[in-house]
Amino acid sequence: MTTVIIANQQKRQPGCLVQVIWFLLVGSWLSLLAVMVAWLCMLTVVGIPLGIAIVNKLPKLVALREPRSAKPVTVVTTGAATVVTTGAVRQHPFVIRAVWFVLVGWWASLIVMVTAWVLCASIIGMPIGFWLFDRTPGILSLHRA
Repeated sequence: MTTVIIANQQKRQPGCLVQVIWFLLVGSWLSLLAVMVAWLCMLTVVGIPLGIAIVNKLPKLVALREPRSAKPVTVVTTGAATVVTTGAVRQHPFVIRAVWFVLVGWWASLIVMVTAWVLCASIIGMPIGFWLFDRTPGILSLHRA
């Protein structure tokens, strides 16, 4: 008998009022600074991992929101054995990702990050802004989450 359990951890978020106050006092300027630093890191190729890490932390910087879990955990039990794995996604070949970065990724990611920040600054557009921030690594280098 095989039992498969897929679990996604949900973290408790701060209240809406706390998030709005944080955004007005700190999140607006800190997230703009983080967007600029992340994009500059991603231009250096060597700094791409740091830039992507900063982009992944943007929901926390903008409005104290925990980033969503990108990798679900799968637990498979067969008899006496239990196997725990995380969902890894197969990536495009490095050459294709490098060509994409040089021809499209560097400028398209800047447009997307600035648009996402403007949407977050409007407060009403925050969900779409966070969605765009989540897509930035894919736009930059065809990275699949």
